[in-house]
Amino acid sequence: MKRVTLYSQSRRMGPYAQIGRAAQAAIEEPIEPPAPPPRVVVAFRRFTSRYSRPLSIVGSVLLTLAIVAGYNQYTLPRKLTQRDIDSAVLHTLEKQPMAPSRASVAYDIIRPSVVRVNQVGLEDSEDTEKAVGTGVVIEESGTILTNIHVVAGAERISVTFFDGTKSDAHVVSVQPEDDLAVLKTDAVPDDLKPATLASTRGLRPGDEVIAVGHPFGIGPSVSSGIVSGMRRDYLNPKGKKTLTNLIQFDAAANPGNSGGPLVTAKGEVVGIVTAILNPTEQRVFIGIGFAVPIENAASAAGLSPF
Repeated sequence: MKRVTLYSQSRRMGPYAQIGRAAQAAIEEPIEPPAPPPRVVVAFRRFTSRYSRPLSIVGSVLLTLAIVAGYNQYTLPRKLTQRDIDSAVLHTLEKQPMAPSRASVAYDIIRPSVVRVNQVGLEDSEDTEKAVGTGVVIEESGTILTNIHVVAGAERISVTFFDGTKSDAHVVSVQPEDDLAVLKTDAVPDDLKPATLASTRGLRPGDEVIAVGHPFGIGPSVSSGIVSGMRRDYLNPKGKKTLTNLIQFDAAANPGNSGGPLVTAKGEVVGIVTAILNPTEQRVFIGIGFAVPIENAASAAGLSPF
């Protein structure tokens, strides 16, 4: 009988046997469960799970605000100081000077033709100014238009031109129905410039006008306004005379403006200031003045420019 060969267990194991025994030991060794997370973490997870939608909205808003704040920090201009403003204004004025107003331009044109008309009386052997009015030169020879009431009863009339030259003057004609007087001076400046007269046919309510004169003896002064109406009537405060076909205007006029020119924005004379309306006895301007149309004034001087 053939004997079966028996193999005894060897203490020396191959590499595969060692791996097998290690795996077997790992299987047989019990696995300990992981430690539970802290309570704070559990509470945070529950909170975020429960309010996930509101939290996402709040997060989006905060992110947007952060982006905007960062953008503004780098794009918005810094706060302007008064020094910055002054510098910018000065730079603009140097590069683009402000254009003069229409009233200023008109005044510059008419100024050389406006004169101060004084009634002069002799008092204590000295000449004394008794009344002040205004006139406008219409001819280089020294022909001047003014109001009758400016020179009425004068012992002597003195005229002061724009350059300070003074001369005596005389009444050469009057037109009582329009309160107009024409003066002629004894002397004139070398560079005397007569005013340009313009027809009132195209004049309309709302048109710009200026009044130039010596209100209360202060002047020459200029005030601006508009034509308020045409073909107005005016009754003398004493009820003795009515002036008709007048230009109504709202450029300020006061005693001393009488006889001065009413001028358009182009510097052309369309009327002679003759009266102001005031229901009291104060004789100050309340917004309504009257001027005789230049057509009437020119005819008083024997002119027919239109």
